[in-house]
Amino acid sequence: MDEQFPPEGVWAEAYIALGSNMGEREQLLMEAIALIDSHPHIEASRVSGIYETDPIGYTDQPPFLNMVMAVRTTLPPLVLLRLLLSFEQKLGRVRHIRWGPRTIDLDLLLYHNVIMDQEELTLPHPRMLERSFVLVPLHDVIEQMHPLQEQVKAASEAALHDGKEGITLWKTINWRSASEPLES
Repeated sequence: MDEQFPPEGVWAEAYIALGSNMGEREQLLMEAIALIDSHPHIEASRVSGIYETDPIGYTDQPPFLNMVMAVRTTLPPLVLLRLLLSFEQKLGRVRHIRWGPRTIDLDLLLYHNVIMDQEELTLPHPRMLERSFVLVPLHDVIEQMHPLQEQVKAASEAALHDGKEGITLWKTINWRSASEPLES
């Protein structure tokens, strides 16, 4: 994978998962969206609803708020990932326990049609199709023509139908104004 992708001036679509279960969870999600959208080489195009989800892996922790945002970017995938990690640090992310509590978690799920498997980054995200807390909000924002759209839709609908996945719609948002509810 050439770190120069996309070619200069070409915008690529990417999908970023956001999660928080420490502090002011919704505020941290909004701050992360604002940081991402304010970067000159990233343009937020769509955000999902906010879903409250049960923790997985390490379960002795508060529930998460999770969402997904679609962005357009001229940054190559590894540069985008490193930027997301720097935003996590800026928002107080500390890594003590694998899958443990966190102020913010930003995961690069998909980047254009890129498939890569490197030590630092694997695309598509290797565990996203196993996680309803990613699939359900991703279904809210994924492009209809995306190659994984049908798979995401089916897995998302199954997770919501089962009711066993510990995920519920917490809030729909008008993300441009940071937290005003939309009429449903």
